[in-house]
Amino acid sequence: MLRFIVQFLVTCLALWLAAQVVPGVGFSDTPTLLLAAILLGIANIIVRPILTVLTFPLTIITFGLFLLVVNAAVIGLVAVLLGGFTVDGLWAGIGAAIVTGVVSWIAGWFIGGDGRRID
Repeated sequence: MLRFIVQFLVTCLALWLAAQVVPGVGFSDTPTLLLAAILLGIANIIVRPILTVLTFPLTIITFGLFLLVVNAAVIGLVAVLLGGFTVDGLWAGIGAAIVTGVVSWIAGWFIGGDGRRID
């Protein structure tokens, strides 16, 4: 349970930071940010693996860079589903995907990436 809470907080931080640094990404208020983090977590569990499998040939051809587009699409899907969360176009989505990926990577490095223990 603690792992899910930490992941939720990291996702909130990453989305907030993306809204601060990436032009075209924004939130109307804090509850929208929290709901976007929850929806992004659900979409990463359900939609992202499907898109990753379907686009595997493109991912191979682009040496993995197409995964940025997949991540941007998942973030864009959350923006479509949630009214107060805006992502204006593909480049804003890719920027948000980069920011959220880097923040998650740094948090995983500090927390410990094996997933067995948080403390």
